Order: sequence, then structure tokens, then C-alpha cells
Amino acid sequence: MLKTNNYQRIIFSAFVNSGLENQRVNQNQVAQPQVDLLQPLRHWLDSLDIQNRELARFIAKMIPAQCPFERDIIFFGRKIAHIPPMCKLNPLYDQFVGLRFRALCYLADVCGEDIQSYC
Repeated sequence: MLKTNNYQRIIFSAFVNSGLENQRVNQNQVAQPQVDLLQPLRHWLDSLDIQNRELARFIAKMIPAQCPFERDIIFFGRKIAHIPPMCKLNPLYDQFVGLRFRALCYLADVCGEDIQSYC
């Protein structure tokens, strides 16, 4: 409770408590653990060690360097639409990019191959 110059009382509890109750509800909703079904696959892809030249070449060829779905639609020389890259929607995108990078590093560093053809 707060007094003003003209001796009117203002009660803040109605404003303060309503906000705290909403925050408690939101914190309880966020605190619930979510099950990530792809976590074992993510862990396996991240821990995969490249020690074979043929496997490294296969991975470098199969995982594209750029998103193959990104396109500009051109009609009579004018760009009328753009299809954005959808690879970021893949939940394993980061793991595949890391795997491709490790394969290219193996080919370049250990095998001494020129990796220009994979880029």
C-alpha cells in the first residue's frame, strides 16, 4: 500500500501478484523435460570417426556442399520468386555438415587428395 499527496491509498498487490502467478505457471510449463528421440542418432553421427578413404569419398559425394533446393525462378529474364534453402529444416543438418567436413579434412590432411572436386 502506498500513500499519495492527496492521501489516497494505492494497493499494488493486485498488479504484482497477478504477474507473479503467470510467471510461475510459465516456469512450470517450460521446466517439463522434453524427450529428444533423435539424440542417439545425433550422438552417433557426431562421434563417427572417418578412417577409410572410400567412406570419406562416399560421404563427401553424398552430402551436398550447398542446399540443392534453393532456387530462383526466372521467367523471361526476370526473377519472379525465390525458393529458400530448406536444409536448415532438417533436424540433423548440423551433424551432416560436420560429418562432411570431417570427411573432407581426412581426404585433404591424411590422404593428401585435392578436394576441389567436392566443393
